[in-house]
Amino acid sequence: MTRWLAMFGLVLSLSGLGSALAVEPDEVLKDPRLEARARALSQDIRCLVCQNQSIDDSNASLARDLRVIVRERLVAGDSDERIMEFLVARYGDFVRLSPPMKPATYALWFGPAAILVAGAVAVGVFFSRRRRAPAAPEPLSADERRRLDALLDAQGDSRAKDGSA
Repeated sequence: MTRWLAMFGLVLSLSGLGSALAVEPDEVLKDPRLEARARALSQDIRCLVCQNQSIDDSNASLARDLRVIVRERLVAGDSDERIMEFLVARYGDFVRLSPPMKPATYALWFGPAAILVAGAVAVGVFFSRRRRAPAAPEPLSADERRRLDALLDAQGDSRAKDGSA
């Protein structure tokens, strides 16, 4: 019997039906149209505890409170936009699962693409510099050649005296 229960739990979690169980039966509105709007709104609102789930998917008590607020405001006659404005005014843009396009969130929208482009440019510059043939060293001048020969002769003499040559 426990084996069947474990398999049922696995099937529920894999099918996504387990997340639908986050909405408690006492939260469900009697009007199916309002409930559908509440579920649609709940999918776009971030659970502030879980931070990676919508309030529709989360079992956290704060998510439940937010679901209740959404439903209360729907019953009061607020539009979807007005409800979202209310939540954003209270919790900031973070409460939205997808942040709005505005100057304060440009880094969220364009930052990853800018980093990708900058990385591609850096890799391109690296490989283009690597392909270039290294410049041949300039030949030694006559004076430099004489000084080098003198140093090598002096080093050869010191090795001969030490007996290491």
